Amino acid sequence: MIEGQRADFVARFATEPHGFSMAPGRVNLIGEHTDYNDGFVLPMNVQRHTSVAFHPRGDGTVRAFSEHARQAVEFPLGDAPESLPAWARYVAYVAAALAEAGWPHGGADLHIRSDVPVGGGLSSSASLEAAVAGALLASAGRVPGRTLDQLLRDAGRTRTDLALLCQKAEHRVGALCGIMDQFVVLNGREGHALLIDCRRLRGKPVPLDGTQDLAVVVINSRVHHDLAANAYNERRRQCGEAVRVFAQHIAGVTALRDVAAWQWEEFRDRMDPLVARRAQHVVTENERTQIAVEALRAGDPVTVGRCMVASHESLRDLYEVSCRELDLLVEIARGVPGVYGSRMTGGGFGGCTVTLCRREAIEPLRQAVMREYPKATGLEPDVLVTGAAGPARVQWQAE
Repeated sequence: MIEGQRADFVARFATEPHGFSMAPGRVNLIGEHTDYNDGFVLPMNVQRHTSVAFHPRGDGTVRAFSEHARQAVEFPLGDAPESLPAWARYVAYVAAALAEAGWPHGGADLHIRSDVPVGGGLSSSASLEAAVAGALLASAGRVPGRTLDQLLRDAGRTRTDLALLCQKAEHRVGALCGIMDQFVVLNGREGHALLIDCRRLRGKPVPLDGTQDLAVVVINSRVHHDLAANAYNERRRQCGEAVRVFAQHIAGVTALRDVAAWQWEEFRDRMDPLVARRAQHVVTENERTQIAVEALRAGDPVTVGRCMVASHESLRDLYEVSCRELDLLVEIARGVPGVYGSRMTGGGFGGCTVTLCRREAIEPLRQAVMREYPKATGLEPDVLVTGAAGPARVQWQAE
């Protein structure tokens, strides 16, 4: 991938790239819509990446080309013109956030290539943000050979600081995301999922390779319903309404993370029924996530699978962010022997499902999905069997 991108960079910018900044996509095993409620999530990075080839510039300008969009843009560093296309606004807002926060930053030529599906629920946006941020930091440092961690130490910053900066950029684009995506993309560990405490911004690696028999399969539904962005922000608002009710009766409640299931039962009748259902999902999802982590550590994939199924049902019935295509993929997966559990992953209304299964079930699962899903929807799904990839990094041309 890098060698082909190097040639494309030279053809476009008539110079060699200094290096490549790479960041993975991610899939969330369990813990959906809990991150912006200060809760717990269990994502892992997938083996698909955004790669940004970069060359420093001395004129304070960013020139960027996206292979996916087949578009080129140019703008002054620190500026983010509203006229920019959607993908370029992510680039511009990351650059602006670096400048405003006093991070080292410099102009650069950027060539962006990615095999993370856009709108597929694998966080192509966080992958893009982290890769662009790494490229701009490396371009500013102008010291070949410095790793991303060294570049961050030079700036007196951490990977978590960079995750927060990328989250800020995404908020400016208009998606009021929690911290999960950026945190795991920058802090994940190869071979591990990452239990993230979204309030304390702490991550604990959870091994996934304790048994060679366990496989993670991501299936892209190839649909992305237009409801997603507005519905996401609406769910956040509803969670805030629930918090206000709980806080009137329970001392110390500042987020749904602070509410136990028995407390939800006690006070649910004091709020709008729809808001109560949204809160029920978040409260029980936090509990399921922690149960699933303990089960993974204990080598108990059956319990993990049950938690995943319960998570999907809650997202479908209480949070109402699933859709017919995702429900169908989960139903197909659950009918395959050797599958422990399956659920939608990501914001919802399309995108991907994630399935935990025995390795011997991978091919029967693939065949069932490729046979039954197109027949019912007319769509061809994309099936990805993935291990847990490492975090964002910078690789120099000489390496």
